[in-house]
Amino acid sequence: MPQRGFSNYGLCVETDFVLRRVDRTFAFIDLSGFTAFNERAGDEQAVDVLVEFRNTVRNIASKRGVRIAKWLGDGVMLVGVEPEETVDSVLEINSLISGSDFELPVRAGIARGWVLLIEGDDHVGREVILASRLCDSAGPGQVLAPKELVSPLMNLTQIELGEVMVDGFAKPFQLVQLKQAE
Repeated sequence: MPQRGFSNYGLCVETDFVLRRVDRTFAFIDLSGFTAFNERAGDEQAVDVLVEFRNTVRNIASKRGVRIAKWLGDGVMLVGVEPEETVDSVLEINSLISGSDFELPVRAGIARGWVLLIEGDDHVGREVILASRLCDSAGPGQVLAPKELVSPLMNLTQIELGEVMVDGFAKPFQLVQLKQAE
């Protein structure tokens, strides 16, 4: 059984589970301006916003079969098997929050591809990082994705952004901004 030792920590981890690759769609959604809001409004009101955000994400993702992989403070990582369901979830979350009296807008990044599945519930790979970086690059209310993610099955509007360098990647990506179809 292959093992990789982490001598600095005295750990030894079996690596057989790392060899399984899966095709998944990843989305990162972040509350834009949360730190400034927390400074201005205080911890209790910030928690109220987080609870409302988490309830919104949980309700929409669960009805579309998209899994919440992890909560990230004022953000979330979603994982979907079908790209259409993941994209629809993100666009619905963005639309619902943008169209309400919610305190803060969201921003999001989405990417799809083959990644390593670790211990049955975590993912490592280029597309995970890309989705995270796209979320970081998005402005308030924006949903960014590589153009190749979009399929004719998706009921959406896309705005072409052209070739864009993404932090940490050597080559640019053809990016689009996604919006719900009107």
